[in-house]
Amino acid sequence: MENKIRLNKYLSESGVCSRREADRLIQEGQVLVNGQPAALGQQIEAGDTVICRGRQVVSEEKPVLLAFNKPRGVVCTAQKREKNNVVDYVNYKSRVYPVGRLDKESQGLLLLTNRGELVNKIMRAGNRHEKEYWVSVDKPVTREFLEGLAAGVYLKELQVKTRPCRVKQAGPSSFTLVLTQGLNRQIRRMCQAYGYQVRRLTRTRILNIRLGDLPEGQYREVTGEELKKLEALVADSPSAPRRS
Repeated sequence: MENKIRLNKYLSESGVCSRREADRLIQEGQVLVNGQPAALGQQIEAGDTVICRGRQVVSEEKPVLLAFNKPRGVVCTAQKREKNNVVDYVNYKSRVYPVGRLDKESQGLLLLTNRGELVNKIMRAGNRHEKEYWVSVDKPVTREFLEGLAAGVYLKELQVKTRPCRVKQAGPSSFTLVLTQGLNRQIRRMCQAYGYQVRRLTRTRILNIRLGDLPEGQYREVTGEELKKLEALVADSPSAPRRS
């Protein structure tokens, strides 16, 4: 450990949760340092004992990154109170948590890891990392529809216009698209704006990590050149917003 490190960063790099979630846990009194309730912004150093949600935090875990083919119905949360949470479903031998979300009714590629900084770099919207999807809708797609998606769609519910994206027809009622943002139920909302309903939504790629032929409900470890390339792609990405 560095001479001193912010507690939320330590929890993130130890694979417990994101920095934002760490701050929430600290505020709720669920984090203790040397037996005392932690404070927001607190720094710790080697030799300090950190307890989070009743368990001692150990940062010497082997770094892990998993590619998982999430089935429909599995929820992207590490919260045990959720019956169908992805962490229990995967049941990996060491603690991991999901990188972002894939809504309950969607399926496909989901990354899980214990590397907090990697999570922050992949997930920060400003880094504009690519995610690719295959989408089937309830009626034939039109040129106007696809061009509208590509140009960006104003989502009234969220009061925001989506970023331009790459869209390509894949079949009479299906298409692929590449997004660089992850708004809540973004693709479903974009389709609804044009009167379409999503029938099936599968994420097939995150950056250079591809779903490929990974069976539904199964995972594989991301290692070797694939992991090196991912790390290179996010190497210059900030893990938190830059301060002005």
